[in-house]
Amino acid sequence: MQLDTDACWEAVLTRDRSADGLFFTAVRTTGIYCRPGCPSRTPRRENVAFYPTPAAAEAAGFRACKRCRPTEAELRDPAAQLAQSVAEHIQQHIDDPAAHTLDSLSAQFGYDPQHIQRTFKAVLGLTPRQYAEAVRLDTFKANLRAGEPVLEAAFGAGYGSSAHLYEQTNDRLGMTPSAYRKGGKGVHMSYATVESPFGTLLLAATERGVSAVRLYDDAESAVADLRAEFPLAEVTPGDAQLTAWGEAILAHVTEGEPLDIPLDIQATAFQWRVWRALQDIPRGQTRTYQQVADSLDMPTGARAVASACAANRAALIIPCHRVVGANGSLTGYRWGVGRKKALLQAERDERGLL
Repeated sequence: MQLDTDACWEAVLTRDRSADGLFFTAVRTTGIYCRPGCPSRTPRRENVAFYPTPAAAEAAGFRACKRCRPTEAELRDPAAQLAQSVAEHIQQHIDDPAAHTLDSLSAQFGYDPQHIQRTFKAVLGLTPRQYAEAVRLDTFKANLRAGEPVLEAAFGAGYGSSAHLYEQTNDRLGMTPSAYRKGGKGVHMSYATVESPFGTLLLAATERGVSAVRLYDDAESAVADLRAEFPLAEVTPGDAQLTAWGEAILAHVTEGEPLDIPLDIQATAFQWRVWRALQDIPRGQTRTYQQVADSLDMPTGARAVASACAANRAALIIPCHRVVGANGSLTGYRWGVGRKKALLQAERDERGLL
């Protein structure tokens, strides 16, 4: 679902309440999304993103403004209405995976399964299944932070077995669920931030190697996000080596310099297969999810490839920015489509300039 960003920004500048329900304004520096007519202080344009529904903004990691209450806005586009209703249904029934299969959603909302799939993905950029996986993980993490035992937290989030739980979460949590439940207690993580044309690059590492590479708008929010996720972990600034690794990662993107950085990332064998396939894509070039699946002799594995890309914890080292939609669109990048475009442009530019 394509939004006219210039028109959206004009509505924000004039606090046009008639635009409420047509789109939602998210501010990266605060992590909050609002109605266009919200009376809050006008943000800087470079910090703003626009989303067609509250669910789309929340899927990107933003939370609702308590002042203008965007979740109560009446959506005025039929496609947005359907996608938002499906998203809310998934959230309300996350502990029952059978309730959000395409067939179940079709019966619930009275539309053909493929219509629901197409509409939902056009609005949110995710399939209902991918959205459910994200909600399930967020619910599981919230349950753990609330102090629930691991298995109770898992079943409450819709994980059907302990095997399924560990298969699906260890790599995304960066540690075992029990360690995550304790806020990272007993885990030591060092970090470094490096400024780049793509934003602030955050590296987090254990004694075994780099465990996360992320992109943010500024160093303060990068470190705050890491500490908030692991409040009881020993999180300390890293040494010169970690900063050097960050600079090496940027040189790899902008100049094609080879990388030799140890990783400490838990993942399934399949995820590593996909990630290695991504590293084989020449810099500056792209492949669709289906093309990556075909390279792995998995003609029906496009969705599985997309899931492995979503689980990538080492941005730029594992170049999921080189994977695009079936029509070549730059969708589905956790750190923003604008950054994805800039990364590809930097790789294509022999001087590494944007």
